[in-house]
Amino acid sequence: MMLVGKCAFRQTLSAVLIATGLSAGQLSAQAQSPASPPEAFQNALAAYDQAWAAAGLSFTAATFASSPSTGYGQYTPRADATFADGEALSVYAEPVGYGFQETAGGYAYELTADYRLLTKSGQVLAEQENFATFSGSGRSKQRELSAALTFQFSGLPAGDYQLETSFTDEIGGKTSAFTLPFSVSGAN
Repeated sequence: MMLVGKCAFRQTLSAVLIATGLSAGQLSAQAQSPASPPEAFQNALAAYDQAWAAAGLSFTAATFASSPSTGYGQYTPRADATFADGEALSVYAEPVGYGFQETAGGYAYELTADYRLLTKSGQVLAEQENFATFSGSGRSKQRELSAALTFQFSGLPAGDYQLETSFTDEIGGKTSAFTLPFSVSGAN
C-alpha cells in the first residue's frame, strides 16, 4: 500500500511541476513582449510630448530649500528667505520644456546655469556664467530633472538682495530665468 501512495504522490508532483513549468513559460513570454498601453494613454503621452515641445524652457518649481535636494521632488521648502551672512543658500528648481537630442542609445539633454547676485535696486554684486551643467541621457526622454544649487556669499551687509538664476537649454537653444528675493540678517 505504501508503494501505491508513493506512485500517486509522484504523479501528482509531476503534474504540478509540468503545470508550473507551463505557467512559468507563459509568464516568461509575457515578460518578453509587454502589453501596449491603452490608446487613451498613448494619446495622452503624444499630447504631453507636443505640450513639452511647445512650452519653451520654464520651471514648475524654483525656491529656496532648507537643505540641498537629494533628487526630483525630494526637497523641503525653506520657511523664510532670511539668511545670516555666509550661510549657504540652497536652491531647488525643476526645469521643463527643454530639448532632447536623439542619440544611438536614446535621448540626451543638457542645460547650463548662470547666476547674478543683485541688490534690491538691481546693482550686480556678483555673477558667473556656466557655473553648473545638468546633462544626462537615457533610452527614453528624461523629464523629471531637478536642479540643486548651492550658493554661499560672505561679506554681505544686512539688507535685501535678489538671486537671479538663468538656465540655457544647450540643445533647444532656449533660455529662462527665475529670481528669488532674500534678506541677509547679519553675521553667521
